[in-house]
Amino acid sequence: MSQQTSVLYDVPGPRQRRVTLISSLVAVVVVLAGAYLFIYRPLADKGQFSMELWGPLVDPSNENFPLVWDRIGYGLKNTLIAAALAIVSSLVVGTLLAVLRIQLKSLTRRRFTGAAAPVAYLLRGLSWVLAAVTRVCVEVFRGLPVVITIFFVARGFPEFGASFDNLWYLVIGLTIYNSVVIAEILRSGMEGLPSGQAEAASAIGLSPFQTTGLILLPQAFRIMLPALISQLVVVLKDTSLGFIISYEETLNIGKQIIGVLGNPIQVYVVIAVLFIAINYSLSKLAQYVQHRLSQGRKSAGTPAPAPPPAALTSQAEGAGGV
Repeated sequence: MSQQTSVLYDVPGPRQRRVTLISSLVAVVVVLAGAYLFIYRPLADKGQFSMELWGPLVDPSNENFPLVWDRIGYGLKNTLIAAALAIVSSLVVGTLLAVLRIQLKSLTRRRFTGAAAPVAYLLRGLSWVLAAVTRVCVEVFRGLPVVITIFFVARGFPEFGASFDNLWYLVIGLTIYNSVVIAEILRSGMEGLPSGQAEAASAIGLSPFQTTGLILLPQAFRIMLPALISQLVVVLKDTSLGFIISYEETLNIGKQIIGVLGNPIQVYVVIAVLFIAINYSLSKLAQYVQHRLSQGRKSAGTPAPAPPPAALTSQAEGAGGV
């Protein structure tokens, strides 16, 4: 281990370690002093740490405490419902879109030799058109801000006679954006795999669709799992954009509480802590899933123990009989 470390950089000596330790301690002291002088003192001078402002959030004896947390709980429930629906729909639509793009790309390379020349040209042209349309849709929806997508969904659908609850406008808007991002993550994961895997699958008679579904897609999910989890965290945070369509998620409920109690810093600190806790739980869940998958690969790759030689088996049986 020490040899590998010395290849990467010079191992610090005793003097350098002392300098690093002292510099780290000085930096910590400077940061704490700056936080005290420029954050704590100004807030304390303006009474931002008084129980009059924090009481409705942290003091159960406060008369507003149960009402405030009832509203926060209601908003958190709406946030989690919207996030769960958007995550599931984004994963499903994104996976289908990624498979579709991979299949269309393989079709554009086919010659359709078994069909007549006009039919072959028609099929190739149709494949090129569909591939171009899907790529344009991906680029358009990926380039639009999520808040604009949600706004157009909430205002556009009723114009065509499709009226839903605000929850579904939010879910559809989040799905449109995040599904194309997830599709690109999975597509890049599948295209980054060694080409020999697809060639071997074709050699044993698997169709392009079977190759994608049975070989490429499972590996892409496993390889791109960190990026997928990061995108799912983005979905959870983007539910706060539901305020634009008056969906009562956590941030919108926080604004209502602030309008009554007049304590924005305190309310937003509590909401930030809630979001950090939820996102941290998602990150730990992703680490656990990734660890389980890696453990499964290791156990699957471990060779089975070799059976004992026949001579040794017969000797053991003879000794047992004696």
